[in-house]
Amino acid sequence: MARLSAPVEPPLPQGEAKVRAVREMFDAIAPRYDLVNRVMTFRMDVGWRRATVRALGLSAGAVVVDVAAGTGDLCRELDASGLRPVGIDLSWGMLAHASTDAPLVQADALRMPFPDGAAAGLTCGFALRNLVDLEGFLVEAARVLRTGGRMGLLEVAAPANPVLRWGHGAYFGHVVPRIGGLLSDAAAYRYLPRSVAYLPPVPDLLQLVRDAGFAAVERRALSGGISQLITATRGRR
Repeated sequence: MARLSAPVEPPLPQGEAKVRAVREMFDAIAPRYDLVNRVMTFRMDVGWRRATVRALGLSAGAVVVDVAAGTGDLCRELDASGLRPVGIDLSWGMLAHASTDAPLVQADALRMPFPDGAAAGLTCGFALRNLVDLEGFLVEAARVLRTGGRMGLLEVAAPANPVLRWGHGAYFGHVVPRIGGLLSDAAAYRYLPRSVAYLPPVPDLLQLVRDAGFAAVERRALSGGISQLITATRGRR
């Protein structure tokens, strides 16, 4: 009897092909993006965003640029904490479905439409792996932040514990695509777990942050290590 083989996924896109693929994918999944996030993370994503905002440690009224703002989850948390968020996203579809009072701009994270040192803080939630040039983004983030400004990068991760890592890998790689397929777009939620391959190893990622002009770079594992929060302070220019 012939054995059935799993479908072969296409190679992950690179360069401009990745930019187009990411924009089109998020345009497509925007209508039910928040619902899928809450279901597949059991609402843990809400707590992760709150932890990101708290970790900035900024005073009320501080301007914070939220990169890859999507439907406004982090903007809402920033606003609730008394901060002044400004969101940017490459996907017009995501911004069109946003529910936030913050100003929103369709823009490329590598070319943010803000002057040097314009912001006291910068956040980015679950988008590092979707950027076409991670190093370039970090340099651009340093440009937009004033000296002493704070950055919080929230991203997926793999637990250090081997048992938890296996369970998380099975869930993220097999269950999440099924949830996404039932509630939204199956192809998009097959891509998202695979996109973790774009992330460099943790030590390399932290070094990229330092090399871009940041100090006090710290990484915190969240929820047993299935998510990570990287915080840093903009050094002197």
